[in-house]
Amino acid sequence: MADYGVGNLGSVMRSLEELGADPVLISKAADLEWADRIILPGVGAFADCMEALEAGGWPEAISQMVQVEGRLILGICAGMQLLSSGSTEGASDKKIVPGLGYIPGLVRNIGQLGVTNRIPHIGWNAVLAGSASGTFFEGIPDGTDFYFVHSYSFVPDDPAHVAATVHYGVSLTAAVRKDHVWGTQFHPEKSSRAGLRVLKNFIDAKV
Repeated sequence: MADYGVGNLGSVMRSLEELGADPVLISKAADLEWADRIILPGVGAFADCMEALEAGGWPEAISQMVQVEGRLILGICAGMQLLSSGSTEGASDKKIVPGLGYIPGLVRNIGQLGVTNRIPHIGWNAVLAGSASGTFFEGIPDGTDFYFVHSYSFVPDDPAHVAATVHYGVSLTAAVRKDHVWGTQFHPEKSSRAGLRVLKNFIDAKV
């Protein structure tokens, strides 16, 4: 798991250990080459997360692993949003803050997407898997609740990359998938047995 100074690392590590995995916290981008798959956590503002990644040389290392070598990656919460082309959060002069660009699309404030409920969206909500999910939600009944904390939502350019949705006044992206690039807006490490199953499905996934 990438430790770039941002994210709920302890809970994710404990969840992976509970599943019998052998997670390693990688604090230097150069050491990422030893990982057979990558978890990219993220908490807070998109621009701050990208700045932290860039300061540690992570984008280049992650791109080598994901785009060149085809390693699996799972982005969690803001980590999922970082997989996008960019975000309007923290942007100035109507420009976007660039993301890693693995899944084309923009991250936008959920109020701009039509949400009239309380923002941020915090709490347990039912997730509905889409046709792009593949093994993402294997063994998990459709409509199972997962735990969310967010004010922004990733809107992929291609709806086929939306692996799951959540209804919060309007339909929002709950998970994305494009080949070996996975992401969850919800926190699997805070989502009880269903969240553990998502992490297990990622651990067991084949490229």
